[in-house]
Amino acid sequence: MDYIFSPWRYQYIATANREKGCIFCKVVADNTNEQDYIVFRASLNFIILNLFPYSSGHLMIVPYKHERSLALLDQPTTTEMIELSKKAQTALESEYHPDGFNIGINLGHAAGAGVAEHVHMHVVPRWTGDANFMSVIGETRVLPEELKTTYRRLSVYF
Repeated sequence: MDYIFSPWRYQYIATANREKGCIFCKVVADNTNEQDYIVFRASLNFIILNLFPYSSGHLMIVPYKHERSLALLDQPTTTEMIELSKKAQTALESEYHPDGFNIGINLGHAAGAGVAEHVHMHVVPRWTGDANFMSVIGETRVLPEELKTTYRRLSVYF
């Protein structure tokens, strides 16, 4: 039997569904951008690295307003979310040169939202062939870059 070690996943496994309160509201209040991987703060939303990314460069646009549904956000907030996702896409294209993107919102746990109580938009760079057996069969993702490096590479664009 082969073993593939991914020790960075332990933090997620150990804390999943155990943390009290909203992680997005917590990191905004912390006001420690680099430590919390917030790459940009706009007036109504912020851009943060996903702590458990699908691929290197996986960003999220998160409103400051804590709402569980896109429909509950006002028009200026959703407009800024889209504008920031465009900015994120441009930054990722410049720095990582992906072959494509997944950009979207998962609403509710059944739809795949890891933080269902606070709506957020994902901007995920994708490369041809990046959905290999590791993710599909092994339920493991292999990321070639640490979050600290991703933060340094992307924060210069915002």
